[in-house]
Amino acid sequence: MISIFRRFIGSKLGAIFAVVFLGMIGFAFVAGDLSGKRGVSLPSFLGGGYAAKVGGSTLSDSEVQSRVQRVFEQQRRDSPGMQIDAFLAQDGVNIIYNQLVAGLAIMEFAKAQGIHISKPMIDAQIAAIPAFQDASGKFSQTAFRQLLSSQGVNEKALRDDIARDVTGRILVGSSALGARLPDSLVLPYASLMLETRQGRIAAIPAMAFLPKTDPNDAQVKSFYAANANRFTIPEQRKFRYAVIDADRFLAAATPNDQEISAFYALNKARFAAKETRSIEQLILPTQSAATSVANDVKAGKSLGAAASAAGLSVATFNAQAQADLARQSSDDVAKAAFAATQGASVGPLRSAFGWAVIRVTGIQRTPETTLDQARPVIIGLLKDQKQARLLSDFTGKLEDQIANGATFDEVVKDNGLAVETTPALIATGQNVLDPAYKPSTDMAPLLKPGFGMDADDDAQLAQIVAQKRYALLDVTDVIAAAPPPLDTIRPAITQMYKLHAGAEKAREMAAALQAKIAKGMPLEQALASAGVPLPPVQKAGGRRADLMRQDKRAPAEVAILFAMKPGSVKLMPIGDDRGTFLIQLDAVAQGDAAKVPGLTERIRADLSNVVASEYSEQFEHAIERDLGVKRNANAVATVTHELRRINGATPPAQ
Repeated sequence: MISIFRRFIGSKLGAIFAVVFLGMIGFAFVAGDLSGKRGVSLPSFLGGGYAAKVGGSTLSDSEVQSRVQRVFEQQRRDSPGMQIDAFLAQDGVNIIYNQLVAGLAIMEFAKAQGIHISKPMIDAQIAAIPAFQDASGKFSQTAFRQLLSSQGVNEKALRDDIARDVTGRILVGSSALGARLPDSLVLPYASLMLETRQGRIAAIPAMAFLPKTDPNDAQVKSFYAANANRFTIPEQRKFRYAVIDADRFLAAATPNDQEISAFYALNKARFAAKETRSIEQLILPTQSAATSVANDVKAGKSLGAAASAAGLSVATFNAQAQADLARQSSDDVAKAAFAATQGASVGPLRSAFGWAVIRVTGIQRTPETTLDQARPVIIGLLKDQKQARLLSDFTGKLEDQIANGATFDEVVKDNGLAVETTPALIATGQNVLDPAYKPSTDMAPLLKPGFGMDADDDAQLAQIVAQKRYALLDVTDVIAAAPPPLDTIRPAITQMYKLHAGAEKAREMAAALQAKIAKGMPLEQALASAGVPLPPVQKAGGRRADLMRQDKRAPAEVAILFAMKPGSVKLMPIGDDRGTFLIQLDAVAQGDAAKVPGLTERIRADLSNVVASEYSEQFEHAIERDLGVKRNANAVATVTHELRRINGATPPAQ
């Protein structure tokens, strides 16, 4: 959801990548599946305003709006239930506006310093974007042109964005290098990770305060209207798709005798007779020491025993070709090893690391593989290659047909493809009317690109299994997110109304108990005075480092203990109108990171990243001040208003 996006570009840790993110904003639509909406038309009054100016460059209101719209659409493709209200509530416009202004200033600063991003550098970045690659993974000029055209984005704008991205990495990224904090700053933070806290948690459940009578019709309708977002069914879509599998070309991909013979001739070395050897090797610093060991081995002592007596160890090389052994030792050692018989010792020999004594422990000989013997392997290799090429050519043909205006039905008919259809699905693949429904194994990977398309978009090819299986995908219907009719869920709404009323009573009771505890009444005694049966008090707590682990976050009612004063009591909603938690912190035990090896260094690394991001942010601000960037104070409000209008958002509260 939007919180992920906000945490990335709004946090201190994310600030170091602020300018890099400018490039992501500029071409996020090509870094993903390129199935978002086309460019948004702008009213004339918005297109002419400026959002910021620096030097000879200007950032327009329309550019800010376009960038924010693209980020919103990218987020909506990842989380189809997202609405513009949620995006705007997370300050998305202001965050992106600040990043765009920073990018404008960085480019002006780079220009003044003579920093230039070459065309080959930009070409390499474009070629690496998956959306511009064909089925074989190679850059496709045709796909590049078609996708830019379908998105209403010109090539210059894309290249400018990539140039800003690379420039930002060069300038801002380097400003944060070398940040390191002293122990006097790191140790207190590291010790916090060892702090332990213990407390008690009491649940005041809504079920203990449920109304005894059902609400009337007016109350149900009012509750339903006020909480419609809680009952909203996410956007649903119906699809049809036609699968294109590499097995379609199995017969055509079978190589003939001429192709098999040609492959065998071109790869003669691959099928030639081979010999590998396994050896033990001991390296000694002087020739005299090596000679002494070699004499001991010839007298019957094992090389390992001789190495142990010298305080050294033997290196073992298993099944090595002569060239491989030469690279790891020396040409002389390899030649000698392949000239000796099995069990023989050789040396001393001069190597790059000293004087070597070796012993041949094994000889493995593989006879030549004849054409008939190699035929099954060659057939398999050539078949895979031809299938991949034929699949790539076929999918390219389908893409050309779509680009030239052919409909889904026409493409399917012309190419003899079988069509599959789905019922209305939400983004997870579930069917609201049939909870037991599961999408097919082919449809499951098509859900994400399918929900990134618009109802009026042309059909598009989507990957099921890379270089093996694809589908021509078409959206046949889009059912907007909306709450179901009240009459269809009235019993459930009635129960939710009563639970909500019970939760309100539970919150009032919890607040009253909190006041009693604040005056000195013990927690258990306060609960006993409630006049209704309540669950027993639960003890909770632990060490901060354990409770705050990213891979296993502690429940909120436990984590809050680390934001409380000893003896204090806090209230916390249980969630989903299930009641209220009453939480009391009983004890705090401080830790000492100096006694835990390695902890201070780990925390230093984390804090150094924070400091590095602060350096980067301050560097950006310094550039803006030095260049005299002029910001339009009304830009964010103007763009936000227009985004609400375009995306059908609810008007802001007056």
